Amino acid sequence: MSNLDRQATPSVCGGRGFVVAEPVRELLTPRRVPLGESTEVRRLLPNLGRRMVGAWAFVDHYGPDDIADEPGMQVPPHPHMGLQTVSWLHDGEVLHRDSLGSLQTVRPRELGLMTSGRAISHSEESPKPHARFLHGAQLWVALPDEHRNVEPHFQHHTDLPAVTAPGLTATVILGELDGAASPGTAYTPIVGADLTLTEGAEARLPLDPDFEYAVLSMSGEAEVDGVPVLPGSMLYLGCGRAELPLRALSGAGLMLLGGEPFEEEIVMFWNFIARSGEEIVQARNDWEKGSRFGEVHGYDGARLPAPSLPTTPLKPRGRVR
Repeated sequence: MSNLDRQATPSVCGGRGFVVAEPVRELLTPRRVPLGESTEVRRLLPNLGRRMVGAWAFVDHYGPDDIADEPGMQVPPHPHMGLQTVSWLHDGEVLHRDSLGSLQTVRPRELGLMTSGRAISHSEESPKPHARFLHGAQLWVALPDEHRNVEPHFQHHTDLPAVTAPGLTATVILGELDGAASPGTAYTPIVGADLTLTEGAEARLPLDPDFEYAVLSMSGEAEVDGVPVLPGSMLYLGCGRAELPLRALSGAGLMLLGGEPFEEEIVMFWNFIARSGEEIVQARNDWEKGSRFGEVHGYDGARLPAPSLPTTPLKPRGRVR
């Protein structure tokens, strides 16, 4: 998924200086951003106060939207660099096309994982015909310096491992949780998991004290470490936790995001993650010239133009503003 904000501003992220080393309960509120013709997303990362959770650098939550009489998701071809995109659905389908020639429909609870490496472009759209409802999350993972120029590739996994407890199913999307490991390729110590809780369930999810964590609420009503979280909000939890108390006030869907704090400082602008402003400028110029990022075939429409660069130099700084 692209950042379609035409007033795109750079995000300076990473570095361990702003990692909260102890458990906290910091509720993040989303910013509403239009996505294409008929979809609006709630953007949780980057946030006004917090830019990253581990290597997770971008989180959009959308839906559930009734798109029975709408085109649904229509994101034209656009570039990515220095990151992985994670597509995760609770309802609906998304048709992925990319400049490698991949053509894949991603369905609920299936992992669509695209590693951009040095350069890739892709489009995303609701198929024709499509399901009535569209509900999901789109997330980006920053690639560490030693892997950020890997060859681009796309993975689609339909059989993901799960950790279970009474009233709780935790499907491991990326990384590892309580000994269950996702088949998706990860380049940093990380975890992403989809949590399904039945009404009235109470559980304690095992965590790695060296990771920092956040929980995104997808649906229903739940308490995370005693804090109520409503759909479209995200609770940042800091580090130093061996377990996480969960309680469902209704049937609820959550996403657990965590990882080892990302040590490197990065610059994120539009759909690019880099280490310097000069790299961002070069990537934008390459996209505008039609070089480096390849071509997406089969999408019915023009590709996205890049937004204008800011007038001030782009420099990497810390994890929070």
